[in-house]
Amino acid sequence: MPRIVLASRNKGKLKELKMLLSDLRWEVCSLLDYSGVPEVEEDGVTFIENAIKKATTVARYLNEWTVADDSGLEVDALKGAPGVRSARFAGVQGDDQANNEKLLQKLTAVAWEKRTARFRSALAFASPEGEVWTTEGWCEGVISFEPRGEGGFGYDPLFYLPELELTMAELSDEEKNKISHRAMAMKNFRAYLKDASGA
Repeated sequence: MPRIVLASRNKGKLKELKMLLSDLRWEVCSLLDYSGVPEVEEDGVTFIENAIKKATTVARYLNEWTVADDSGLEVDALKGAPGVRSARFAGVQGDDQANNEKLLQKLTAVAWEKRTARFRSALAFASPEGEVWTTEGWCEGVISFEPRGEGGFGYDPLFYLPELELTMAELSDEEKNKISHRAMAMKNFRAYLKDASGA
C-alpha cells in the first residue's frame, strides 16, 4: 500500500484531511507520526507558495510522498486579510480565540452586506525527488457578528453560510466535508491519487 504523509501537526486539519482520504488505497500518516521533522517557515505571499514549500521540505526530509495544505480566510472589507497570516493573525500561531476576537474587532463598524469572505485552501503534493502537483479550493461566506457553534476550528464559528443559515462550526463533520474549501481542493487531489495508486 502506498504511503502519503500529511505535512501538518494541526489536529483539526489532520482530522479533516484523513476523513477526506479515508476510502482511498493509501496509508495516511502525519507529522505527529514522526519525530525531528523541522518546522517550515511559512513565508510565502500566497497559499500555494506556502503549501509547496511545506510539501517539498517534508518530502525531502522524510523521503516520502507528502501533501501539504495551506489555507486561510480572506475578508473583503480587510482587503483580503488575514490571508496567509490567518493562523497567526493575532500574533500567536494557532490561537483561535485571539484570532477570532481580533477579526470581530476589525469588523466592528462593517455592515452585514460588506462582511463577505471566503475560506481558501491550496494543496501541494510532492515526491521525494521534488516533483510537485497543486490544486486549490474555496468556499464563500459572510463573517457573522458573534461566534456560533462548537464544531470545527479556526474561524469556523464566525464563518456564516447564507444558503444553509449556519456557521461552519454548526455543521457536522460530514456536512463540512462536502462544502468546505479543503473539500473542494481535495476533489481534484482525490482523483489524482486514485489514478496514481491504480485504485
